[in-house]
Amino acid sequence: MNDVRMRTGDRALMAGVVMLGWVGLLWALEAIDLATGHGLDDHGISPREPGELLDIVPAAFLHDGWAHVASNSVPLLVLGFIAALGGLRRFAGVVLTVILIGGLGVWLIAPAGTVTLGASGVVFGLFGYLLVRGFVDRRPLDVVVGLVVAAVYGSLLQGVLPTDPGVSWQSHLFGLIAGVVAAFTLRRSTPRPLTP
Repeated sequence: MNDVRMRTGDRALMAGVVMLGWVGLLWALEAIDLATGHGLDDHGISPREPGELLDIVPAAFLHDGWAHVASNSVPLLVLGFIAALGGLRRFAGVVLTVILIGGLGVWLIAPAGTVTLGASGVVFGLFGYLLVRGFVDRRPLDVVVGLVVAAVYGSLLQGVLPTDPGVSWQSHLFGLIAGVVAAFTLRRSTPRPLTP
C-alpha cells in the first residue's frame, strides 16, 4: 500500500512541478515580449500563410499582455495538473495533439489579417480531454473528475462562440475538439468496465 501511495505522491509532485514550470515559463516569455517591444508577438499564428505553420507551437506559449497571461494561468495550472496526474508521457501527447490540431484549425479559419496567440486553446483542449477521458477509458474515477471539471469550468463553453471580436473563438473551438480527439487517440489500451 505504501508503494502505491508513494507512486501517487510522486506523480502529483511531478505534475505540480511541470505545471508550475509551464505557467512560470508563460510569465517569463511575456516579460521578454514586453522588454523587447512585443518582439515575440511575431510568432503568433497568421492564417493561411504557409510560413506561419511553424508558429503553431510557439503561439500557444505567447500572450498579448499581463492580463492575457493571467487569465490563462489558473485554468491551465488546474486543468493541466489534473490531466498530468494520468502520467507525463500521456499528458505530453495530449498537449501536443491540442497544440497541433488547435493551431491548424486557427490557421485554416481565423480571419485574414489577424494574429492569434495564447494558451487558451490548450486550456480548452485540456477541458475537452478531461470531460471525455473517463468515458473513453471506462474509468469511474475519471468520469467523476470529468463531471467535477464540467461543473467548475463549464462556463468555458461560451468561449467557443463568436461573441467577442478580440477573442479567438477559433482557438477555443479547435482546442476543445483537439482535446476530445486526444482522449480517443491516447486512450488506455485496456479499457476498464464502468461498473465497480
